[in-house]
Amino acid sequence: MKSIRILAVLISALLLLPGSVRADGELQYADLGECNLESGQTIRDCRVGYRTFGTLNLEKSNTVLFATWLSGTSEDLASLGYIGPGKMADSSKYFIVAVDAFGNGVSSSPSNSKSQPGETFPRFSARDLVAAQHRLVTDHLGLSRLKGVMGISMGAFNAFQWSVSHPGSADWVVAVVGTPRQTAYDLLLWQAQLDIIRSTRGIEGGGLKAMKAITAVHNLNAWTPANLNARIRPEAMPQFLAESEKIITTYDAENWASQVEAIMSQDVYRSFRNSPEEAARTVKARNLVIWAKEDRMVQPGPAREWARFLGAETLELAGDCGHFSFICEKESIQAAVAAFLATKRNGER
Repeated sequence: MKSIRILAVLISALLLLPGSVRADGELQYADLGECNLESGQTIRDCRVGYRTFGTLNLEKSNTVLFATWLSGTSEDLASLGYIGPGKMADSSKYFIVAVDAFGNGVSSSPSNSKSQPGETFPRFSARDLVAAQHRLVTDHLGLSRLKGVMGISMGAFNAFQWSVSHPGSADWVVAVVGTPRQTAYDLLLWQAQLDIIRSTRGIEGGGLKAMKAITAVHNLNAWTPANLNARIRPEAMPQFLAESEKIITTYDAENWASQVEAIMSQDVYRSFRNSPEEAARTVKARNLVIWAKEDRMVQPGPAREWARFLGAETLELAGDCGHFSFICEKESIQAAVAAFLATKRNGER
């Protein structure tokens, strides 16, 4: 009889938890109503997609938010091996909430909005992405704080922003190949991609043409010359581009443009008189900052500088994969994250 009562209590407790806790890896949505943006515009019928992995503990103290990269999805984070037992986001220890960013075709995006489709979709910033993530965590999941925040590339931009927008909301932050603020070189790259998309608007099949043109620009900056030259013979370049086009043209051009604009807005120092020193003083979470030495898509200098001001733990990826070092050197990243999380600051649970 006693065991039956205990079982009944456990079942009741499970039923009281948010629906997301009861599903592992299933796509779910948080309907946020209206999302007011920094631009003064509003995303109507605002939805944020997410997937959860692992188990939320009774204290609700083991949640880790994992933000997505440019055009990436929560499904990508799992299928590419970043989430799971023993992975970078270890679902055997933590309750992982992988969040889809606006503009990725899963959460509210130009491609799926019925009332604000295409180029009429409101312009959102990197901060707006974090604001929506915070609403998902607090309003929808009912959590008062996080164990940690992590992200790769654009997701790392979000992780950096969490540190200053919501100090004290997480014990730790892990940012991989991200930046706290765009450099002039970064902005030039993104502006080139944005201009390609804008120049094809109004043309039949313009979105497809834009993404084909972006393919070469994107690859030029995603990889290093050494890597491309070692892997691809000149006569094989047309085949390489054709294969890349098959991937990049699956992305909607207006979705891509919306996230590129958010990327260009990234600047965690903006509310601190453009001072990294002042911004760093607000940060309470301990940080692990990982950058790629040869990254030409997200210049590593600002991340290196930010880590210094934070007194963060760091890892420099020294291979020749450039921005895609987060793929080529995934095992090194995973080991660094595991070592970082194995140590705890005084008072950290």
